[in-house]
Amino acid sequence: MTTRQTLALHGGEKLRKTPMPPRLAFGPAERQALLEAADHYAARQEDPPYQGRYEEEFCRRFAEFQGGGFADAVSSGTASVFVALAALGLPKGSEVIISPVTDSGPLNCIIMLGLVPVLADSAPDDYNMGLEQLTSRFTSRTTGVLAVHSAGQPLAIDEMVEAAHARGIKVLEDCSQAPGALWKGRRVGVYGDIAAFSTMYRKSLTAGASGGLVYSPTEETYRQALAHADRGKPSWRKDLDLRDPGHALFPALNFNTDELSCAIGIASLARLDEAVAARREFLRRLCAELPRASRVCRPSKADPGCSPFYFPILVDEGAITCTKTEFARAVAAEGIGLGEHYGCVVNSWDFAKSYFADDFVTKNALSMRDRSFNLYVNERYGEQEISDVLAAIAKVEAWYAR
Repeated sequence: MTTRQTLALHGGEKLRKTPMPPRLAFGPAERQALLEAADHYAARQEDPPYQGRYEEEFCRRFAEFQGGGFADAVSSGTASVFVALAALGLPKGSEVIISPVTDSGPLNCIIMLGLVPVLADSAPDDYNMGLEQLTSRFTSRTTGVLAVHSAGQPLAIDEMVEAAHARGIKVLEDCSQAPGALWKGRRVGVYGDIAAFSTMYRKSLTAGASGGLVYSPTEETYRQALAHADRGKPSWRKDLDLRDPGHALFPALNFNTDELSCAIGIASLARLDEAVAARREFLRRLCAELPRASRVCRPSKADPGCSPFYFPILVDEGAITCTKTEFARAVAAEGIGLGEHYGCVVNSWDFAKSYFADDFVTKNALSMRDRSFNLYVNERYGEQEISDVLAAIAKVEAWYAR
């Protein structure tokens, strides 16, 4: 039994004296790639452009990483969702089902493209949308699904795509938090009609401060994405002067990224599998030890093919004398990096409510938010971090246990 010690939150000694390890996504390889790209264009006496050799290489390597298909780099993760959704050509006013846990960007893309968002719930004890929860929201007006692989945990995406395609519904996989994740041995992103990835600086695949990738297994859909990413231009045409806006296929915005960001992305992609494997191993060991260290906290689902971005830990409020939020704050005060309250549950956003097709409440997703805190994860976490997380939970649990 853990000895009861005064919590750091109450003025006691902090359990972990040093900060949790920073990820340092912009490491030596990324710095070297950036300098090489800058030197390349300096030697050619050119300013680094967009749609140059580094973007071409980044997109080619990413498509190979996915096992084939086509990719285009864009300016942000939100841009990747906007471009991918636009490329599907869904009828204005039709309904798009969206996962209950996501950033506001994907929801805003649906709204700004003149489509109607429809919320589906998560599976119980999960932030990811469940198959039953998805199919129960299909209507005759549904034309698309925006399926988010939340927290880096893969959806049962094959079954979801099969159910959607059987009804003529297209699927956009949002893999922003899950690059490198596997479902049944294949990369997430390859199952749907098109996929969106974020490469901003906090993601496991990083291409500078902000960035994204649009991926499709088919060339036709990819070409639609290319045009939607660059002012409607048919950039695959080599017989046109694409500086002439008159060649555009349709009105579209400019979501181009740049050569220097893509050079960073090439270096980050080269170590993505290694980073994901280290994160998985950290979670595997933590999940194995947590039930033995705590009777209050239990791990959420950790799929073997996950690409962990953060990790929800469930708290049994019936076993403690405080709220889940107070418990999480006390663990954080002991020096453990975590998020005590997750803000990315769509149902909680007042600004969005008037845009939805109905007033459906995602009870499972809200319950998951209210009963868990999110442990931050990166590939530099190791044995010491496992030990400290468990010790901090045990210390807080000893103080608040009933």
